[in-house]
Amino acid sequence: MAAPLIGAEAESGRAVRTLVALGDSTTVGLGDPLPGGGWRGFGPLLADALGSTRYRNLSFTGARIGTVRETQLPTAIALRPDAVVLVVGMNDTLRSDFDPVRLHDDLDHVVGELRVAGAEVVTVRFHDHGRVFRLPGPLHRALARRIGELNDVIETVVTRHEIGCVDLDLMPGAYELSAWSVDRLHPSELGHRMLARAFADRLAEAGCQVPEPVSLVCTGGARITPLHHLGWLVVKGVPWLWRRGSDLVPHAVGILLRALVDGERAEPPTPETPGTVGQPG
Repeated sequence: MAAPLIGAEAESGRAVRTLVALGDSTTVGLGDPLPGGGWRGFGPLLADALGSTRYRNLSFTGARIGTVRETQLPTAIALRPDAVVLVVGMNDTLRSDFDPVRLHDDLDHVVGELRVAGAEVVTVRFHDHGRVFRLPGPLHRALARRIGELNDVIETVVTRHEIGCVDLDLMPGAYELSAWSVDRLHPSELGHRMLARAFADRLAEAGCQVPEPVSLVCTGGARITPLHHLGWLVVKGVPWLWRRGSDLVPHAVGILLRALVDGERAEPPTPETPGTVGQPG
């Protein structure tokens, strides 16, 4: 694949005059606070890099793939965007009604409609959240399995519609603490800048103009120390884990039970009683 054209070399590409951002709280910009209040996030940084004259962020916290289809997509189509960035799906993995088939149908519809409307689309494949937000072993395995299923859905849709995709698991620095806000669930300012740069690269590969590269130099925000992370974990992290665990625990228990059953089935016969399953010590 040819290297993306950034800066003056990109002037011959397609101009992105209208950029639309869809998705959940990451797209909202959580983790990258503005000095006067509110959130910035990767969207405005990307819009500046693309030289977009119109930028609309239609995302909201708690959004799932189905709600993007029902609520955000119609407005996005009406804006006739040149490019759309989409970050959504993690909220689906944390719910008891997680259904990869439905997720595929919804995501395929969203991306398909945007492509028919003439927009370049870029989305993400997700990283292992359990490596950033430390979870108990069973919950980590349960969440990792669901993220794997979600990524399979995303990969299928990306391939079918030939859109850009940023693999967060492979992004350099994605597992560094500096890339994450104090909650370890949303990117920090640096993390949002990394996302904006990666999205710009994918759009450049698709032939879009990127007149200005996204800087990774942070320009604001309070310095986050390990004490901040510990304080957040005690005050907010544990309650969050308790709420989300109520959905993930049944799934985690199912994984453990299946692993135990499969392990017993795989137990080799004992020498004393050939052909029978040996009992655990």
